[in-house]
Amino acid sequence: MNLLTLRRNVPVLTHVLAWGLLGFALLVYQPLNWDVTLPTLFWIKQGIYFCLLVGAFYLNTLVLVPQLLFRDKTGMYVLSLVLTAAIVLILLFSIDTWFNLPELMFRAFHPEGGVRKPRNIWGWSQSVLVTTFLMLGIGTSIASVQKWQEDARLRLSLEQARVSSELSFLKAQINPHFFFNTLNNIYALTLLDVEASREALHRLSRMMRYVLYETGNDTTMLSKEIDFVQDYIQLMQLRLTDKVTVTLEQPTPLQDVPVAPMLLLPFVENAFKHGVSAMRPSRISIVIHQEGSKLEMEVRNTIFPEKNQSLEVGSGIGLTNTRRRLDLLYPERYELSVKEDTPENEYLVHLNLQLT
Repeated sequence: MNLLTLRRNVPVLTHVLAWGLLGFALLVYQPLNWDVTLPTLFWIKQGIYFCLLVGAFYLNTLVLVPQLLFRDKTGMYVLSLVLTAAIVLILLFSIDTWFNLPELMFRAFHPEGGVRKPRNIWGWSQSVLVTTFLMLGIGTSIASVQKWQEDARLRLSLEQARVSSELSFLKAQINPHFFFNTLNNIYALTLLDVEASREALHRLSRMMRYVLYETGNDTTMLSKEIDFVQDYIQLMQLRLTDKVTVTLEQPTPLQDVPVAPMLLLPFVENAFKHGVSAMRPSRISIVIHQEGSKLEMEVRNTIFPEKNQSLEVGSGIGLTNTRRRLDLLYPERYELSVKEDTPENEYLVHLNLQLT
């Protein structure tokens, strides 16, 4: 028997083992301790009793619980349990009578003879009913736990599918105009500086490769994410004048840890979109710090009243979707604050993120 076949048979083997132990404990162990020779019909009756208990268990687990209890037909379910227990009791009483077991058991315990007392039907019935309802109760409990586990698994599966769909949609919202504008800038640069245009084209191809391949995975390495941000900044600077100052501070030394792809870009993209002026001096400051698995990012840019600074609107991912990604990927493991008017007349975004 190979491993795959064994795994497939584990549920069946579990049921067989459980019923074997339960049947032995309830129906065999105590009679074996009696210091008498029991009639063969007694053991046949015990076997039939065991089969009735097994049948009641699976009837309850596979039919009554799914069809009645899980469909909020509680009254009919309780009535069905009572009828099932009554049927087991009637059948077992009929078998006892047919086999004449009270007389046979009396002879086994009193071989010397004597007068047999009337049978205590009420005590015998209580014992049968308690055992039957015990089996039914176990079946109800197992079926309910399995239903709960299946519902939890289904909810998790649906949530994972929804999260995957949302993340795919969010990642697809990266501003496509950036790539078109960059290509136009590189085309213009080829007329002025061929070597610089080659370097820019290489950066753009590296970024496109990152977007196409790295974002298809759940995580990428922090070093790749920072390289992507750095390439973005370098290409955006092709369009900037000398009036714009851009600084990037990276972790030193960098400890490479997994991070969600395209997670840092929205803050940088927003700074370039709203914090740059061709006529007035402006500044963009990007600082990325790391302490073990804790990542901190701060982005500042100059405020211009005529430009809408909010990440909530405009092209790109936006703050709302960025918060949504953080909620999905790093629940209760991040802090994101946005100040739209600091004393330095800057727009400030501050992110603290626990990666692992």
